[in-house]
This record gives sequence, C-alpha cells and structure tokens, in this order.
Amino acid sequence: MKFDVIIIGSGLAGLTAGIRLAEAGKSCAIISNGQSALHFSSGSLDLLTHLPDGSLVTQPKKALAALAELAPKHPYSRMGETQVSFLIEQAQALLSSTKGLEYQGNGDENHYRITPVGRSRMSWMSPKRVPTHGVDQALPWKKLAVVGIEGFLDFQPQFASNTLNEQGVESIPYHIHLPLLDRLRDNPSEFRAVNIARYLDKPENTKALAEELKKHIDDSVEAIILPACIGLDAEEPVTLLQQLVGKPICLLPTLPPSLLGIRLHQALKLRFQKAGGLIMPGDRAEHVDLIGNKISGIHTRNHTDIPIRSEHVVLATGSFFNNGLIAEFDRVYEPLLELDMLETLPRNEWTQVNVFAKQPYMRFGVDTDSQLRPMKYGEVLENVYAVGAVLGGFDPLNEGCGAGVSMISALYAAQQILQHNKSEQTTSAVVEAAQ
Repeated sequence: MKFDVIIIGSGLAGLTAGIRLAEAGKSCAIISNGQSALHFSSGSLDLLTHLPDGSLVTQPKKALAALAELAPKHPYSRMGETQVSFLIEQAQALLSSTKGLEYQGNGDENHYRITPVGRSRMSWMSPKRVPTHGVDQALPWKKLAVVGIEGFLDFQPQFASNTLNEQGVESIPYHIHLPLLDRLRDNPSEFRAVNIARYLDKPENTKALAEELKKHIDDSVEAIILPACIGLDAEEPVTLLQQLVGKPICLLPTLPPSLLGIRLHQALKLRFQKAGGLIMPGDRAEHVDLIGNKISGIHTRNHTDIPIRSEHVVLATGSFFNNGLIAEFDRVYEPLLELDMLETLPRNEWTQVNVFAKQPYMRFGVDTDSQLRPMKYGEVLENVYAVGAVLGGFDPLNEGCGAGVSMISALYAAQQILQHNKSEQTTSAVVEAAQ
C-alpha cells in the first residue's frame, strides 16, 4: 500500500493533520492503535493560559512574543508568532465548519468554562452547551439548577452547586429519577454517560426527561445544568429538550467516557473519512525502514511483512498516556524511532515531591527543527513531522496549551508537506521547460 502521507495516531493532532491534508487532495491513512485520548477529555480546548513563569494569559495571541522569550523551544516558539496566529484562525475555522460541532471562543481572548465541580477554568474553545463567561464577566444567569440523575455516580450536583454558590452564583442541586433508565441502573458498570445518552436521545425519552425536569425544578430558575449524557451523536436531542423545558440547557462533562470528548472525536473522524482518508483501527506501527534520513516504509502489527509506503510521515503518537513516550526506570524515550529527546534529566529530577507543583517530566518530548521535523542522532529526518503531545518543550497542564499545540502543530506540519510538494512540482516544471 502506498499513500502520500501516513499519520501515526488518531487523536486530536492526527485527525487535524489528516483533515487538512485529505481535503487538499492528498491520499492519507491514519494508523490507529486504540481509543483516542479525546474520549477521556472534557471536549473543551486550551490554547495558552499561563506563561512558563506562571503569569496568567488572557489574550493568547498577544502573549506569543513573551512566550518565545521565556521558552524559545516551546512548539509555538519554534513555529513563530506569525505562523501560530495564522494557524489559530485555521483551527477555529476547521472546528466551526465540522458538521456536528458547535464551539464558542477565539484566540484573541480566553474565556472561563464551568467545570464538573463548579469551578471556572480558562479555555480557548468550548462546546456551546458548556456554560462559560468572559474573563471579566459573570455567568449570564443569576439562578441555576444543577441536576443529577439518581444512581449516576460520575456527576455530583451537590458538589458543583456548592462551589457555584461559594462564587456568588445562586445554584440549587436536584436529583431526578428516570424509570426508563432502571435497566442500566441495575449494573453500575453500564450506568455511564454514553449508555445513558443512547436512551435519552430517543425523542420519547427526551420528552420523559423534560416532564421530570418541569415537575421538580423551580420556575424561578433561569437555566438548567445537566451532566453531558444526552446528545451523543447530534445536537438535536438537547435542542428538543430545551424547547420542551422552556429554559436554556447547559451540559457539563462527566468522568470518562466523556460524551463531549467522544462527540469531538467522532465528528473529526467522520470528516477525515468523508474527505477520502483511511483509518486503520486496532493497528500499531511496529518499526520503520530508513534509507538515509528518510522513512521508506512502515511495518505495522497487521502488516508485518508488507511495509506501508508514503512520501511523508506524521508522528502524532501522543505522550506517556498513549505510549508515544515510554518511561523506564532510568530513561524516557520515543519507542518507534528512538528519536532524540529535547530535554533529559537525571532520574531524581523528573518529579517534585509536591504533586501540585510543576513536574519536569511534563516537558519531555522529541526534539525537532523549526519545521517540526524530528532529530535522530542529531540529524533531521527529512520526510517526518512530529506533532502534538509527543513534542518536547512545553507543559500542557501548567501552561494550558495541550489542545492548542496538538491542532496548531498538526496544521503547521500539513502546511509544510503541502508546500514541499508544491515546491517539488514547481522544480519539475522548470526542469521540463528547460529541456
């Protein structure tokens, strides 16, 4: 099998690169080892919330210059302020034009979203159903109902309501009982957001939920907050519920599996496939053939004897959670290519005793040049691009930039591939004309 581009990894970075390339006419395949980390995410995306020195960032684009001074090896700094600002707009356009996704936010100014425990957390893009407020603004409602479903342990309305009240937002917790969910409730392992949504998304069950909400919730409540366990495949069930109840319906992510994260993954995956992209599920890249500084073939678990060939390779394998990076007792390494790591520290300096402090290992990742081509033994791999969490030089938690790095680096790598091919075509045309 031969493709223009092989992408290793089907998370946010891999799918973003795949969509950009496939829609530009490139034949692309994604090697997908397992479930995407998006299934464990809130569905909200961060771009940059703090500088490495701890300074709060409310306007990400304007903070890129300061970031470059403090962290010149941060992926944003490597790509450059101008390119990152341009690609932020591309990322937002990609999300807004993806069927099934409705997001709010922009890179000019962060916003705060309400978390499942009722706290305000800074974000870049959030699903429109998630309650948000501006940096210097309050929530648009003065009185909220936070509703839990009896037996559903992955969301605690009392906890979220208490936190909101502490922040000056009048909030009333409710628990409702839905008999239609009794068959799930008998098995706690099945009483999860995704399984509940499969029931509540049926119109007759959505109507039953609406009746239960109207029966219990005070008329003075201005908006209703529910756990995200409705609207698995589309927005229509939530829209119907809002029409029936007559009040705004907001959703908060739950413990994994997260419906909002799953919706994001499914929508991006479908868009990639509709553009002609191929996904190889349950497969894994085992080793590669190298000729000089280029990958000539990729051997996977399901195609061991027959290498998959492509002109370019995008490495979007993730970090420790996805085994894109491996930690042994005395070393951290990238397992597929044994790429150069950007930063190495003695084992006793990987972590700090205080679990809430910045952990140095979070910045570990592969080293690249300014085009995000990774290094091996100090030499650039010419047809490989590293994107997303496998990159080194940034702390996705403390800097609040994990999703942003994934999308921006993926779009940047796709841009490099498209420009490279265009340059080759121009060169060939000049040579032919000269002959």
